[in-house]
Amino acid sequence: MSAPLLLWAVLLHWACGGGGRTWQHCTDLRPLDVLAELVPAGRTARGLRVSQVQGLRGFHLGASRPRALAFPASRLFVHCNRFPEEFSIIVTLRVLGVPAKRNEYVFTLMAEESPGVLVGLRYSTSKLHFLFWSQERAGGWQTRVTFRNVSLADSQWHTLVLAVSGQSFSLTVDCGLPTDVVLETPFPTSLSVKRASFYLGNRRRRKGLFTGLLRQLVLLPGADATHRICTAVNFKVATLSIPAVLQDVPVKPVSNEVLKYPHGTDMKVTLGSRPPCTKQEKARFWFNASRRGLYLCDGSAWISMLEVKQRLDYVEEYQDLVTNSETMGVEVFTIPRVGLFAATANRHSPPGSAIYKWTDGKFVPYQNIPTYQAQSWKYFTIGKKIFLAVANFEQNDRGQEFSVIYKWSRRKEKFVTYQRITTHSARDWEAFVIEGEAFLAVVNHREGNNHNIDSVIYRWNPRTGLFETNQTIPTSGAYDWEFFAIGPYSFLAVANTFNGTSTKIYSHIYIWLSGSFQLFQSILTFGAADWEVFHIGDRVFLAVANSHSYDSGMSVPSNFYAINSSIYELNITAQMFVKFQDLLTYSALDWEFFSVGDDSFLVVANSFDGFTFSVNSIIYRWQGYEGFVATHHLPTVGCRDWEAFNTTEGSYLLYSSAKEPLSKVLKLKTT
Repeated sequence: MSAPLLLWAVLLHWACGGGGRTWQHCTDLRPLDVLAELVPAGRTARGLRVSQVQGLRGFHLGASRPRALAFPASRLFVHCNRFPEEFSIIVTLRVLGVPAKRNEYVFTLMAEESPGVLVGLRYSTSKLHFLFWSQERAGGWQTRVTFRNVSLADSQWHTLVLAVSGQSFSLTVDCGLPTDVVLETPFPTSLSVKRASFYLGNRRRRKGLFTGLLRQLVLLPGADATHRICTAVNFKVATLSIPAVLQDVPVKPVSNEVLKYPHGTDMKVTLGSRPPCTKQEKARFWFNASRRGLYLCDGSAWISMLEVKQRLDYVEEYQDLVTNSETMGVEVFTIPRVGLFAATANRHSPPGSAIYKWTDGKFVPYQNIPTYQAQSWKYFTIGKKIFLAVANFEQNDRGQEFSVIYKWSRRKEKFVTYQRITTHSARDWEAFVIEGEAFLAVVNHREGNNHNIDSVIYRWNPRTGLFETNQTIPTSGAYDWEFFAIGPYSFLAVANTFNGTSTKIYSHIYIWLSGSFQLFQSILTFGAADWEVFHIGDRVFLAVANSHSYDSGMSVPSNFYAINSSIYELNITAQMFVKFQDLLTYSALDWEFFSVGDDSFLVVANSFDGFTFSVNSIIYRWQGYEGFVATHHLPTVGCRDWEAFNTTEGSYLLYSSAKEPLSKVLKLKTT
């Protein structure tokens, strides 16, 4: 919508006054908070209940009295009785499962004397419908604008922006690509709202009542609100205006009124170690004495309500973890209701690799798995199924080369072989979900002496229960995949290490578009071994670990292992990652991001300085304008991988050594 068009519409069509002599805007060009009209002075109306899910508050609508969830349109349109002809509707909602052939209404605007809907918004299983009444023909009729393939019923928060201008209707979901619909019938230029009322979550009857949670419902006259909404990283919960009672910070009590818990239930507090948080424990509190924190269960996770912020003081050696052989990678994961585990990818076979379980404050051997110069493990879940995939670098005793996906057996309480996949000197697995579908990507390092080969992305087939080839991507001696999502967009970065003659090559970032990954950006790297994506506030960073600089066509530098590794930051305006900071590293093989209290840290795995494998690995602390500053120097031997994890007893770092059969658990001491 152009600025002149908006201005013309405001001046000519949104004016009214006494006898046509005095012209006024029908509405101010400001957000009109529909939800706020039902909660004057912070007090909720009858039929509304505040619920908190996934850390956000929303209104749950009662089904007993739909008419109670209504208010006159004149409370919004104070200057005249016409609905704006150009506007945006902004909605943030959480939709539960919707039965087939059923519609639920987000809101309607209805005249008192008519059963027809003047303006309304409703959704079904995979469609969103915008309704409006046009009186250009005798008697008038209702027009429906349908947006197809809109998946909202996934129990997640979503923000919708519906922009309307004449015959054009545009829907943006979670700041993704807009869906545009053009109709022959335009939105009316003079839709009277005299003696009409807004109905929240219904059309003045119980049928079609909204059953989810509603957090935001705003009408913005005269503008497309997309650019005002799509400025934050967390697009799904972007806000223009929400009632005070739903804001994250508790509202200030009126006079001496005591704030009440939204559900009005008795507070239940659990003490001791971390209890489960399920639907049965929803609305219960847990006091963690060791962290001096109070947490609330939202039905799936513990949300911090009150916590003493810790600061990292120093790092101490906690456990020597004796491994089967040198360890190329380590994966720390938690199996619900079973415990915390660490899987080490060990060089030699036999005895293969091992899984350790955290028992009485230490990792103890739990299960051995035959592997063939294993490089890494990846833990992931699909529904209730639990998997662990290993990347094997060498052939087995029969000359077969494949990597293996193991599945957790609840009966045996062990991982058992599930699927073998042919790979070529596999280095890494990455598991991710896009649009509800599960994927698994493998990095193939080389085939024989050829480093320029395809790495493969597999898609989970729910019918066969197996991973099947979905896409191949050319890579060069690749070491690592890193998947990440920014708003509605999904990315996959590959660390290319060696093309057969040089380590000075481009690594690539791919973006998911139209059902496949397509090249988004190329970044020059030097023997890239790892990508690490992380967020600090609304900023998105991507760090690369450069391992060495080598080119067979040039003279070798005196020390080509001492080389900068780089941190890049997403520039939303330029739509690309730009270099933020260089840090001197020594054959860096891994980055790991972690937080302690409000502080953010990066630890690098320095493996070799050109003379010795006994090299300090460094913890860098985020210091805002200064970037990352070195704060702790940790003696390591051939450090290959870092993993950060937390237990009820504290926070830890685990590093694996590729040069000795000994890894170490370090404890972060805080103040």
